[in-house]
Amino acid sequence: MMKGNENMRNFTDIERVVVKVGTSTLTNENGMLNQVKISHLVSQLATLMHEGKQVVLVTSGAIGAGMGVLGMSERPETIPQKQACAAVGQVYLIDLYQQLLAQHGLYCAQMLLNHDDFTNRERLLNMTNMFHALFEQQVMPVINENDAVSVDEIKIGDNDTLGGLVASVIGADLYVILSDIDGLFTANPQTHPNAEIIHHVDGLTPEIYQMAGGSGSKLGTGGMVTKLNAAKIVTTYGGKMLLVNGSQHQSITDAVAGKLIGTMFTATSEKPLQARQHWIAYRSKASGTIIVDSGAKQALISARKSLLPKGVLQVEGDFLVGEIVEIADEQGKTFAKGIVQYASHEISLIKGLHSQEIIEVLHEKHFDEIIHANNLVIF
Repeated sequence: MMKGNENMRNFTDIERVVVKVGTSTLTNENGMLNQVKISHLVSQLATLMHEGKQVVLVTSGAIGAGMGVLGMSERPETIPQKQACAAVGQVYLIDLYQQLLAQHGLYCAQMLLNHDDFTNRERLLNMTNMFHALFEQQVMPVINENDAVSVDEIKIGDNDTLGGLVASVIGADLYVILSDIDGLFTANPQTHPNAEIIHHVDGLTPEIYQMAGGSGSKLGTGGMVTKLNAAKIVTTYGGKMLLVNGSQHQSITDAVAGKLIGTMFTATSEKPLQARQHWIAYRSKASGTIIVDSGAKQALISARKSLLPKGVLQVEGDFLVGEIVEIADEQGKTFAKGIVQYASHEISLIKGLHSQEIIEVLHEKHFDEIIHANNLVIF
């Protein structure tokens, strides 16, 4: 972790940038879209595109825009009301982006996503191909979560995470989050006047997470924790993330130019996760949980062993062979994810047994391991 100046903001060679903008950066306090703010945002994105960079915009604001259109003063509480606001607001939001981009001779394309688009490998491949096709046509993808139809089982939940997932899918060089804060501070600057901004975070430690807290504004959903989680997604594949204040003049172009604003997140010297490992860890949604004993946890973490039936204590959820599950310890703390080689009902029958006993219970044995080490990611 570094608080002061550093020499790592050389972005002259970057080609692909993902920019996420929060609701508070796009709207007035009453929830109505602020066209002056959005025009300034689009102008900066157009500058990057005219410089030859491939730009993706992950935008919040659909629910906030719908609130303004429908005359709501407070964020709705029920799911149907939120979905109605999102459906109404998304129309106005994407139309405004297209009108403003057209003034710069550019075009955008709308993509509404949820977690299933990242979990399903075929849909993920189709999404990746779509991105590349749009880049070839010099079109800017404008992305939001599909709030109008999303439910808890498939929703991502916040656009900080959505932007991080998109950045990892397209291999973005830089992910920029525009927020209503200047960056990560050593403490809450609103309650601690002596708090200092941290300009560079090299690796997300427990100390860094302790500095984060609180939720977002009344119009948004994200807080600092969601931004740190997004940084984790981006840095573990080898990318960089910048958190800057979206209300500051030229914040996007200044950030990409390498000026010392906001907080930059980079990975430690650890080797980046391979694409398959990154998909298991961050882009896939777990279908269940396997609880293991302390011995199995130690073997998985320290020796990078496969998960055997002997160390399994309990199975939660219903899942099939080839699905993703989380692995938790006896205290319920999740520490890994992996692809199972046995279904949940089979694991319930063979838990606590030695591998050679599998065939006696199931009358067949395809694998000794419940999760092979090659299909396992430790957090």
